[in-house]
Amino acid sequence: MTLPLAISTFFGGFIFTFVARLCWNSFIEDWGPIGGWMAAGFIVGTTWCLTHGVGMIYQMPNSAWIDQAYATGFGLLVTSKVVDKVKLSHAMPHLICAIIGGIMGGYILSTFV
Repeated sequence: MTLPLAISTFFGGFIFTFVARLCWNSFIEDWGPIGGWMAAGFIVGTTWCLTHGVGMIYQMPNSAWIDQAYATGFGLLVTSKVVDKVKLSHAMPHLICAIIGGIMGGYILSTFV
């Protein structure tokens, strides 16, 4: 991967994390539970179009497919620790469930290929 592609991929992942952190709670506070669905559609949809439609996140051929969800997960984890001063032990149940869900999703997808 060249340096410009690495920088583009880094900023593609950063944009999604930044916008999710900045706007998601506002959607929920203003519109309640439906705001979460709207945030998922608008924030994820818009940044997905940016990162994949415009091509900000580069995927090398014949390599593991790592997408903006990893960038957001790690970005929000670090932000919670550094900015909000939250203990990482509070995130462990969520991390374990995310890993189990990722393994299950990967296994299910592998049965279709």
